[in-house]
Amino acid sequence: MNVLIKSATIIDSKSDFHNTTQDILIENGKISKIGKTIKNPNNYNEIKLENLHVSQGWFDSSVCFGEPGYEDRETIENGMLTAAKSGFTTVALQPNTHPITDTNSAINFAKTKTEKSPTNLLTVGALTSLSKSIDLAELFDMHTAGAVAFYDYKKPIANPNLLKIALQYTSSFNGLVCSFPLETKISGSGVMNENVTSTTLGLKGNPNLAESLQVARDLFILEYTEGKLHIPTISTAESVQLIREAKQKKLDITCSVSIHNLFFTDEVLTDFDTRFKVNPPLRTQKDIDALIEGVKDGTVDFVTSDHNPITIEDKKVEFDHAEYGTIGLESAFGALNTLFTTKKTISILTKGKQRFGMENKTIKEGEQAELSLFNPDTKYTFTKNHIFSKSHNSIFLDQDLKGKVYGIISNNKKVL
Repeated sequence: MNVLIKSATIIDSKSDFHNTTQDILIENGKISKIGKTIKNPNNYNEIKLENLHVSQGWFDSSVCFGEPGYEDRETIENGMLTAAKSGFTTVALQPNTHPITDTNSAINFAKTKTEKSPTNLLTVGALTSLSKSIDLAELFDMHTAGAVAFYDYKKPIANPNLLKIALQYTSSFNGLVCSFPLETKISGSGVMNENVTSTTLGLKGNPNLAESLQVARDLFILEYTEGKLHIPTISTAESVQLIREAKQKKLDITCSVSIHNLFFTDEVLTDFDTRFKVNPPLRTQKDIDALIEGVKDGTVDFVTSDHNPITIEDKKVEFDHAEYGTIGLESAFGALNTLFTTKKTISILTKGKQRFGMENKTIKEGEQAELSLFNPDTKYTFTKNHIFSKSHNSIFLDQDLKGKVYGIISNNKKVL
């Protein structure tokens, strides 16, 4: 692929061209030249877009596509195209498929389906067999097949000894264990945050304690085992503080937060709209403030869309019976760019690949082109017209967002 990008503002703090407007010549998928004005050498396709900005390729640490087993929700092919159109050059795919991704053959299946995709796929294997939290899955076999982490998606590890063994075992090959922060005996059948809003609505509540208690337990076990742990999608102020203290102890810990948990409080549930039923639940403004501060000071390592397509049949039901989850790839940049400066937004979106075994590709001559293209200043209302996913369960419908994604250039391909 040969293209000439014209007049693009480069946002890449690791690049010598950071915060300057340049032409970028890409030949055979590599950046061959960067300069103020580059003449088109061989009548290459030129990319000229309004207020064009480029950055290192964006990364999302948690997406779900459904296939195999839930193709009615989303296929891998369309999911990867959605990621590309949303500006992501790398995504980590969760194992909540049917069958569960808990063997090396299942890892290879996902990799084979995405060999020609412009977006890189990182596969996450289940931590336990069938994600039932009883026996460890074939962790080393999945690691050799390319699994970058091990996680029973949205299912907590009830047995603390199982987490201890997993952390000890994966240390032998530098594996990353993920533990969903929920103590189910405390949360019970809660379907939203336990607060005055849940009492008013008559819905069963899931208290902050159910999360922070599990986080505290996991951090104690991590300190004992000296393993490598990631806690995905925290949602409470208490969790932020616990992880901050763990990092001060130099424990090998990272964590993430879902974008919607930075954007919405539990007060949006007054109409019982199941688009807002997510796990962990939407919390209070106090929690949001603590999470945003955690993102700013580095306590929270990643912000994820937590993209999870759910069919209308599983969402348009009574609130208690609706499935948890929202799609989020399409709205990720616009939502983050609404909450943070563009510089901080790009910093968030380009963090974290190293934790999952991938290196960032800096914007410089001679480097493989892995770029996200966008306009940070476009303001718009997010509607179904902005959705590329098969499922339309977006928590951000009708929200005012800022920032338009043009697409990506990656793996010697472009999606614009």
